[in-house]
Order: sequence, then structure tokens, then C-alpha cells
Amino acid sequence: MESTVLNPTQLFLFQMFARNGDEERLKELKEVWLEHLRKKVDEEGKRLWVEKNMSEEMMDEILNTHLRTPYNPNNR
Repeated sequence: MESTVLNPTQLFLFQMFARNGDEERLKELKEVWLEHLRKKVDEEGKRLWVEKNMSEEMMDEILNTHLRTPYNPNNR
């Protein structure tokens, strides 16, 4: 049988979840994790905004652009 080596994050999570917890604790952990992910997504969005030199006008144009490929009846 092949053994698997855990990385430090996995090991920490195993140790944390080894303690008995109730539904309320699980709910709190989920909220903390989701807040962490929201923060990371927000940071990445801000980074891309600066990197791509975005503006409100550019966002409006992107959001108002029809992105679907036009229908071509000859492509059957």
C-alpha cells in the first residue's frame, strides 16, 4: 500500500478537525473559510484591475457586450 505524505496545511487541518465539534463549530469554520476565500478573490480582482489598467467605462463596455457567437445556419 502506498503511503501519502501530508503537506503542512493538510496536517494542520487534520489536527484541528480531530477535536470533537458540534454543528455550530462547523458553521463557524465554514464562515471563516468563506471569508478567507472572498478576501483572496477580492485581492485578485483588484490586482487584475490595476494590471489591465481597467476603468469603469471599460467594465460597462464588457458588461454590455453580447459575448455569444452569432448563429450561423451554415454550420450544421
